[in-house]
Amino acid sequence: MAKILVTGMSGLVGSALAKRLSASHELSALNRSDVAEYPTTRASLGDFDAICPAFEGVDTVIHLAAKIDDSFGWDDLHDTNVVGTRNVFEAAAHAGVRRIVFASSGAVVAGWELVEPYRSLVAGEYENVPERLRLIDETMAVRPRNLYAATKVWGEAIARHYADNHGLEITCLRIGFANAEDRPSNARQFSVWNSQRDVVRAFELALDYVPPERFDVFFILSDNRRGYRNITRAKTLLGFEPVDSADDFSQEVLP
Repeated sequence: MAKILVTGMSGLVGSALAKRLSASHELSALNRSDVAEYPTTRASLGDFDAICPAFEGVDTVIHLAAKIDDSFGWDDLHDTNVVGTRNVFEAAAHAGVRRIVFASSGAVVAGWELVEPYRSLVAGEYENVPERLRLIDETMAVRPRNLYAATKVWGEAIARHYADNHGLEITCLRIGFANAEDRPSNARQFSVWNSQRDVVRAFELALDYVPPERFDVFFILSDNRRGYRNITRAKTLLGFEPVDSADDFSQEVLP
């Protein structure tokens, strides 16, 4: 059984992922609080010395832990998402970890929603959206809309550095919006929603993916008809086939 360390296991995605992987992998957690049923190293990601023991004997790291919006303030975003992410990669390299799956975010391109036709799409003004919409893929320039998104751009950049210079294999998953209710609740979410099981499946597939040049990036979304992020590469290279769709809730949510 592969030994997998999950940072942020107590979060929404981490909890769902642990349930999925526990039968086939030996899991441990790096978390601020204890995680029931799993060996847990309790530490802040900003404290490099404190987190290092969690990486001993680990084959793969799934790095989920993050402050997920600007409401936390710059100090927390910096400590966890910037310094903490660097510390995770550095500790993994020191410990001889082979592979990291990094939870990036579709927010790295959410700034495109400020311009047409993406602005109309996420506003639910579908009459203004052309029938043939250019989907944003992994080759397009990032456009972070807030500080949180910018920290995820940093995460991808530092991941590339560690792949190139420290021999780690790192796959970055630009996941969409997932929530505890496991359903979209407004027009924008019909473009960016991920069901919990689609997110978990993407991480599961990434565990076995060997990225070319030790690094790769994928958009991950459920099968949303109104999505603007292209998941073709994830389908082709990861074998990711979403089973859920925001459109299943359209009659309940959209006007």
